[in-house]
Amino acid sequence: MATTTQLEPTVFLWQGRDKRGTKLKGQQIATTPNLVRAELRRQGINPISVKKKPKPLLGGAGSRISAKDIAVFSRQLATMLKSGVPLVTSMQIISGGLKNPRMRVMVDKIRAEVESGSALHEALEEHPVQFDELYTNLVKAGESAGVLDTILDNIATHKERIESIKGKIRKALYYPAAVIAVAIIVSSILLIYVIPQFEGIFKSFGADLPAFTKMVVEASRFMRAKGIYLLLGFVALVIAFIMAKKRSKRFAYFIDHTALKIPIVGVILEQAAIARFCRTLAITFAAGVPLVDALQIVSGATGNRVFDNAAAKIREDVAVGHQLQMAMQQVGVFPTMVIQMASIGEEAGSLDEMLIKVAEAYEEEVNNAVDALSSLLEPLIIVFVGIVVGTMVIAMYLPIFKMAAVI
Repeated sequence: MATTTQLEPTVFLWQGRDKRGTKLKGQQIATTPNLVRAELRRQGINPISVKKKPKPLLGGAGSRISAKDIAVFSRQLATMLKSGVPLVTSMQIISGGLKNPRMRVMVDKIRAEVESGSALHEALEEHPVQFDELYTNLVKAGESAGVLDTILDNIATHKERIESIKGKIRKALYYPAAVIAVAIIVSSILLIYVIPQFEGIFKSFGADLPAFTKMVVEASRFMRAKGIYLLLGFVALVIAFIMAKKRSKRFAYFIDHTALKIPIVGVILEQAAIARFCRTLAITFAAGVPLVDALQIVSGATGNRVFDNAAAKIREDVAVGHQLQMAMQQVGVFPTMVIQMASIGEEAGSLDEMLIKVAEAYEEEVNNAVDALSSLLEPLIIVFVGIVVGTMVIAMYLPIFKMAAVI
């Protein structure tokens, strides 16, 4: 029995002339050149040439597809569906306005799948990196209930909120890390290249150096002799840390648990995880997904393995008949306010609304805490850099001040 091979959609560059003889050119996603020619003729364009778009010499295919790209795509698709534009046409319009080539190719592949008869959630499942289980399950629920536009709008809001929180946390943590890295680089340059010049001058004086200066000179000698090994060791340590976190669930759990214990930062990470738990559970449950299934989706979407494990344990308890608020109380990671709000929502039949309110409250707390942390860290970092660099400068000039005092 013969088997048919499914062709992958490809980007084709085309040139043609319209009915007035005007030369036109563009690009289109299709599986074969003949399909491109047929589509051009349908639009009243006489094709002159159709060929595959060559791949870049460096192997790049545009920027990677980010969570922000997916959020924008979701928002645009929701808006068009609400306006009554058919799904396939909506994706065709969206694809034409995308600047990211990878995103454009992916959207066209999804459109081709839907056009061939697949449901949207089935087409999205072919791209699990960009569309996770939460996304595809929500879309499936939206298609079943006939409220796909509303679901996509909720997904876009969810992703925008999550990315906003993640962006603020990254900003609060990356800024001091970047400044400290610069301070280390500057210090290393001083120790390896600048201080040896002073050391030669001090030797020509033939006088005893202050103890502080001797310490810095010894540090300079150590950096010149062992600096490369320190660098290689640090890189190896970072790589080992990343690999261990990816491969060992126990180690990853330990890291996430330890991160929650860090003063100030731990509170921010905890609040962000609670906000993601509540918002994800709320929009999933509101879409008509059963609570047990919703909790299974949430158990991989909080961004922290402590809360992921807690969600999995809550799911097990709810599956055997426990109330959500009781199951949340048993895991011991949720504040009393969150548990009480969940209890009120269960009793009133408005669990999704209550969880959204909790998520918004914690998101606001995260925003305020990150702003306060940034304001606190900036002067501390400046002082730290000043002390590190200033210490070495003072150490180098102490002998000169000592000789000046003698003279």
